[in-house]
Amino acid sequence: MLILVILLATAGFLYENISEARDRRFHPMPGRLVDVGGYKMHINCTGQGTPTVILDSGLGNSYAPWYKVQPQISQFVRVCSYDRAGIGYSDPSPRPRTSKDIAEELHTLLHNADIPSPVVLVGHSMGGYDVRLYASLYRNEVAGMVLVDSSHPEQDRRFPQALINMEGSELREYEFIAFSMPFGIPRLLGFCDSEALFRAAECNFHSGREVIAELKSVAESAAQTGATGSLGDMPLAVLSHDPSAPEPDIPADLLKPVNDAWAQMQEELSHLSSRSTHLTAKSSGHYIQIDRPEVVIEAVRRVVDQARSAQSVPEPKP
Repeated sequence: MLILVILLATAGFLYENISEARDRRFHPMPGRLVDVGGYKMHINCTGQGTPTVILDSGLGNSYAPWYKVQPQISQFVRVCSYDRAGIGYSDPSPRPRTSKDIAEELHTLLHNADIPSPVVLVGHSMGGYDVRLYASLYRNEVAGMVLVDSSHPEQDRRFPQALINMEGSELREYEFIAFSMPFGIPRLLGFCDSEALFRAAECNFHSGREVIAELKSVAESAAQTGATGSLGDMPLAVLSHDPSAPEPDIPADLLKPVNDAWAQMQEELSHLSSRSTHLTAKSSGHYIQIDRPEVVIEAVRRVVDQARSAQSVPEPKP
């Protein structure tokens, strides 16, 4: 029995390594790796023009969810997506995984990658915490912000308790994935994304551990974000998902109270700045950048135009 277990574990380990190598061979890393102080982070920049747009993904996501919007944004300004430390192609970080630490790492990454400030920050879901912390820490280096169905610092207090209780099950699921990933079990069970682009970036040994670390830091990240205060007159666009769109991860009996609370919190986010707009993306779920990419692209364009106008930044020559 012991020999059989060893053989199965070895076979699973080989299967996972071969599968990862195959996925990354057919979908090689775009962009480059940049040293941020003893470890490297992945950043992918395309296009030309200022202010540079920085895309920050939600919890556990790599740069990949921006694949529909980055090529279009790059037609009118320089835009960069990146992998937080420990996610995708980036090395793990020795630092805690709170949004404050993530924002500071992003600042180092942009500096070491020679990306000039000011920048326009775009944060999806939990990435909304990261970009708000960044703006709080480096206010003079941020020209505008787009929040894409962004998390709200008080959401755990306002959501139904039944939904909060589900977070424990989610954490256990990620712990199982992280533990079994070296042996190829999540891949065999279909837990890895069906899209090869996402598999290449996210279905690997270290990303599962990073998701767990980010999940365990959510409460602290929310408290950090809640203490950041107003954005003043910074150009801001808040995009929210359609409450009538299907949400398969939320039980049907919780859907209405969750959506009602979310809508109220999204409206509150739009009050962070005196120069804000708030738009609900019709027929879109939580990943607006995938379901309705044109909505995100247009919001980024408006904020970039406002930032250029405010700072008298010339538009790039065609």
